[in-house]
Amino acid sequence: MNEPIWSPPATRVAGSNLTRFAACARARHGAPDGDYADLWRWSVEARERFWPAVAEFTDVAWTPGRAPVLRDGDRMPGATWFEDTRLNYAENLLARDDDHPALVFANERGDRRQLSYRELRAEVGRVAAGLRALGIGPGDVVAGFVPNVPEAVVAMLAATSLGAAWTSCSPDFGLNGVLDRFGQVAPRVLFAADGYHYNGKEIDSLAAVRGVVERLPSVERVVVIPYLKDPPDTAALPFAVDYREFGTPGTMPGFVRVPFATPLFVMYSSGTTGVPKCIVHGVGGTLLQHRKEHVLHVDLKPDDRLFFYTTCGWMMWNWLVSALASGCTLVLYDGSPFAPDRDVLWRLAERERVTMFGTSPKYLSALDKAGGVPAASFDLRALRTVVSTGSPLAPEQFDYVYAAIKSDVHLASISGGTDIISCFCLGNPWLPVYRGEIQSPGLGMRTEVYDDAGRPVRGERGELVCSAAFPSMPLGFWGDADGSKYRAAYFERYPGVWCHGDYAVETEHGGFVILGRSDAVLNPGGVRIGTAEIYRQVEKLEEILESLAVGQEWDNDVRVVLFVRLRPGVALDAALEQRIRDTIRRNATPRHVPARIVAVPDIPRTISGKIVELAVRNVIHGRPVKNTDALANPAALEHFRDRPELAG
Repeated sequence: MNEPIWSPPATRVAGSNLTRFAACARARHGAPDGDYADLWRWSVEARERFWPAVAEFTDVAWTPGRAPVLRDGDRMPGATWFEDTRLNYAENLLARDDDHPALVFANERGDRRQLSYRELRAEVGRVAAGLRALGIGPGDVVAGFVPNVPEAVVAMLAATSLGAAWTSCSPDFGLNGVLDRFGQVAPRVLFAADGYHYNGKEIDSLAAVRGVVERLPSVERVVVIPYLKDPPDTAALPFAVDYREFGTPGTMPGFVRVPFATPLFVMYSSGTTGVPKCIVHGVGGTLLQHRKEHVLHVDLKPDDRLFFYTTCGWMMWNWLVSALASGCTLVLYDGSPFAPDRDVLWRLAERERVTMFGTSPKYLSALDKAGGVPAASFDLRALRTVVSTGSPLAPEQFDYVYAAIKSDVHLASISGGTDIISCFCLGNPWLPVYRGEIQSPGLGMRTEVYDDAGRPVRGERGELVCSAAFPSMPLGFWGDADGSKYRAAYFERYPGVWCHGDYAVETEHGGFVILGRSDAVLNPGGVRIGTAEIYRQVEKLEEILESLAVGQEWDNDVRVVLFVRLRPGVALDAALEQRIRDTIRRNATPRHVPARIVAVPDIPRTISGKIVELAVRNVIHGRPVKNTDALANPAALEHFRDRPELAG
């Protein structure tokens, strides 16, 4: 039997927020006295009691209504939560008002800034006054074209304090990528930095900002954040004002409480197969879900210092910022995770005494292959939890974390998505960590794996689903008046059940293994294979930096084609090809072994760092890729076009 790679000490379990919550839920809401499986079962079977228990335990500030907690709870979509409850997102994040650090900011140049909760509230009040003077309020959208700097957090909180919705893109999006997103939601105000730092370079953003404003007639004001130059050069930018001169100093924030289902964030799908979908998330559902995840699953407490490597174009930025509601300190970072060197984030973790470090499998793999051993060079005694998401975390990466980063850390692999701005399955402070597995389904989330007939299965591959409504389901897609696109995206495969599009297995421990995206699943000879199953084996090899697998239509079937990016100085010769095939055959199955292996100098990925199997599959079949503006490196697609290795 698979043995745990780490188990939480009894003292840690006893002192966890989850233990205190379970006791409160038993005493006040009828929760059972049992293990996590019992608590989870109650949380999904008694949702109308569980979610108010979460709000109570996490001190959500709201004005409760008289309507039922859950109306039409068996409908998905269609269920309604906390119908006449009113609340404000920013009010909950700014509940603390003292000198405790709220934000610590650093970048790859070595700059550092800090804002206390009291200073953050003052900045939010000032900027909110400027937005209020423009008439911004419920029903409006405020946008950010910003790096991960404190001003981005301030602008978002200022907008949401007034009941408006916030949407953001990171500044590495191209002009068309920004217009594809913001052009659909018509923001009235645009916050934009004059540039950003990446890999030792200063990159100007103002030309792109001008292009956006010229093509977005909805924008009435551009608030420019001086980051590269002081003052920023805004002479050619219409409607522009310096961020420091926007608003009224000395104004304390006021909070407009809005209905639970009021738009809070507009998020975007990757957009690699067409114009991105604009996914609208509500105030109440987002806040309640994030409070549950931060407090109960990550065990976040006011003295914690939470870092997550993210940009403002990924949902993990929204997830990170919501942690202010716990009264902890957020550590923000702008720049490359490998500039000026591989240790930059670990120097930051040591200096700022980071207790929770958020990252991605891609980063961990790159750090491993660069020879990084943070445990040998840095004082990480404060580090308690490592959170990983963005793609499946391979078993070998579990080994790497415990060997090279910290042997007694809680490694919490989490999986969900922009679609729900949260997680279906994630870490758990009560449970052991098993190599290669996500620990458990989230409380309140009836997360299961279905077979093709729509039956729940354990130990078998299938579709990851959520079979009961939950508060952080999107309010819908922007501009999708009849809801048809929303229903088609998640509810057509299994009517009345959220089908997330992940290929997965529920394990004997009640955990989950994600095998890849369902639409990228390979199907040689009618056998479904998740791409992550191949990547886990191939990327063990020192010679290979990363890989991408697709199915090529061939001889009335599908054959597996594997593309590999090699370490500099390494050639793909017959011996290496054989090692790749042997490794896959030995650790997976003969069906997983690729028919063709091809070396490429680069692999295309989205701006948030996810590889794009579908775009590559289209290229090798001579089909168009509809939206290359969604890619961080669209030129990489040319490495896959008309490859002679795939012609025979």
